[in-house]
Amino acid sequence: PKGTMAFAGKYEFEGDENYDAFVQKIGLPSDKVEMGRNCKIVTEVVQNGNDFTWTQHFPGGRSTTNSFSVGTEADMETFGGKKFKATVKIEDGKLVADFPNYRHTAEICGGKLVEISTCSGVVYKRTSKKIA
Repeated sequence: PKGTMAFAGKYEFEGDENYDAFVQKIGLPSDKVEMGRNCKIVTEVVQNGNDFTWTQHFPGGRSTTNSFSVGTEADMETFGGKKFKATVKIEDGKLVADFPNYRHTAEICGGKLVEISTCSGVVYKRTSKKIA
């Protein structure tokens, strides 16, 4: 891995692009679609070298946590609650994971957490600002 990627911190949802087209493409149930729209998700990242704990806190107290080490297969859970195995890699300073039906990347860009999910040509981008 080149350089140190400083992902650690707390980030609050700031904006997204292509949400509806993306959730339609991945077949998210409509109740989850509404729940996720403009959702003030707070993403908390704890990083220790190549070991990460990545937690998304949703309004109303629900949260999803994925713990993984770069390059090692880990048990993960999607936003929709599906469980699967994935190996997170580092490419060009981004964390990259292949989810069951989409590819997800995360990077720190100008102090913001920028996450991009791609499914069959539909690109969903979520930006979160650092709050802690």
